[in-house]
Amino acid sequence: MSRVVLGAADGDLVLRVKEATDGDVHVLPPGRLPGDPARLFEQLVDGELPEVLLIGPSAPLQEAFTLAARLDVQCPGISVVLLADPTPETWQAAMRAGVRDLLPPTADVGEVRAAVERAGSTAAGRRRVLRPVEETARYTGRVITIASPKGGVGKTTVSTNLAIGLTAAAPQSTVLVDLDVQFGDVASALGLVPEYALPDVVHGPATEDTMVLKTFLTQHPSGLYAVCGAESPAAGDTVTAADVSRLLTSLAREFRYVVVDTAPGLSEQTLAALDRATDVVMVTSMDVPGVRGLRKELDVLRELCMIPAGRHVVMNLADAKGGLSVRDVETAIGTGVDVVLPRSAAVPPSTNAGVPILANGRRDPVVKELRRLVSRFAATPLMKPGRYRAKHRAAS
Repeated sequence: MSRVVLGAADGDLVLRVKEATDGDVHVLPPGRLPGDPARLFEQLVDGELPEVLLIGPSAPLQEAFTLAARLDVQCPGISVVLLADPTPETWQAAMRAGVRDLLPPTADVGEVRAAVERAGSTAAGRRRVLRPVEETARYTGRVITIASPKGGVGKTTVSTNLAIGLTAAAPQSTVLVDLDVQFGDVASALGLVPEYALPDVVHGPATEDTMVLKTFLTQHPSGLYAVCGAESPAAGDTVTAADVSRLLTSLAREFRYVVVDTAPGLSEQTLAALDRATDVVMVTSMDVPGVRGLRKELDVLRELCMIPAGRHVVMNLADAKGGLSVRDVETAIGTGVDVVLPRSAAVPPSTNAGVPILANGRRDPVVKELRRLVSRFAATPLMKPGRYRAKHRAAS
């Protein structure tokens, strides 16, 4: 029987599910169902992720659909089963949200057991697809584009630490592309001295053979591969949007994760990276200009239909004393904030030393939140998500 978590259930349903699962079920405490998967995982005592999440009829349908949709993107190895009146409209909305099965609230023990077994089998199949990279011969990887309308918000810090974290989760699996074609500083942030840079990788023999392409990459001691930025703005300007599209397509065939650090704004290269992205991480600082810029950029991308299914909002340099709360930011941009990175005195020395803070073993609140960001993409989350965001809400 699969590991099962049950939420939004009354006492009678709890008894039926316990009987259907032979008692192997974790019952969430009463109250509102968390809308963010990370907040859901905080309620699991041992931090082990379930194969099946059963949502009882006590949860409002829209809350259940929101959670299911986020789990479908962030944690595809978890199957959601919803107990609600199975009307055609509910079925349609449930399937669109990624719910795997729909049961009537009065479902008996046998029906619940059958649904859990079906959902568990689906989860197991998905997890096999997400097996470690060394077991996978060929695949199309996730292209994770890091974007922001403004500079100075820590985009490269987020990119390098995300790439280092994903490499730790699945060695030799990740490549980081510096797509700030004029002033990229990924090499500096990683302490690398590259032999080849972005223009070399997108022109010449590296474009003709993926084996040759890999010899043009710079390798970090962690096992991370990198396409470092151009040596000069003039050299960077030779890289076109078509070059970017070809490069990312090729890298996605060879790597499980392709992390793309872009220039501020919406250059043609950034738009090409967004066009190829399976996920976009939008980064903003916790100030009015940064938040307004992010809202405008999101509006433009929505109009262009260029926001991929995997959209993640990261608020960096968060400080409860700055006058804005997480809820203020969410209201301004019209969507939720997924990860909050607190302002930390440890980050600038780490960047200046060319050692990402996730790689230096330091204990710091920002490290916990960066690992939480990594866990949104890693097939097996690296840690139980932290509680900074909840504390920050309370302090705001």
